[in-house]
Amino acid sequence: MSESTNAKSTGAKVRIGGLSVDCADPAELARFYADILDLPAQYESEEFVLLGREGMPGIGFVRNDDYRAPTWPSPDVPQQVHFEFGVDDLDQAQAELVALGATTPKEQPQPDRWRVLLDPAGHPFCISTRT
Repeated sequence: MSESTNAKSTGAKVRIGGLSVDCADPAELARFYADILDLPAQYESEEFVLLGREGMPGIGFVRNDDYRAPTWPSPDVPQQVHFEFGVDDLDQAQAELVALGATTPKEQPQPDRWRVLLDPAGHPFCISTRT
């Protein structure tokens, strides 16, 4: 990288405050992630739900009336967010996540190392014992 594109900040520190995910139904999608991550809602409205705990980045779910679910693995509608979650047992975690509302796509690039699942809004996410 050139010096101008690799400049380091000398002022205020920047840290992740949160991540927001577009979806058609923020309450429904927030419920799914609250269940799998054991996170409470810090804020709720019809348009936005924020999950998290004090002192950690939050995960927000934002209503988008024109939301279109990703078509992974097809790039027709690209991924809009992709979470990576660490688990102790792939088979057990997959079964539990599916019971909570996730689905398992046929395409599984390396199912012995990680699994791709889809959340209730269609966003792909991965589980792995290596995370």
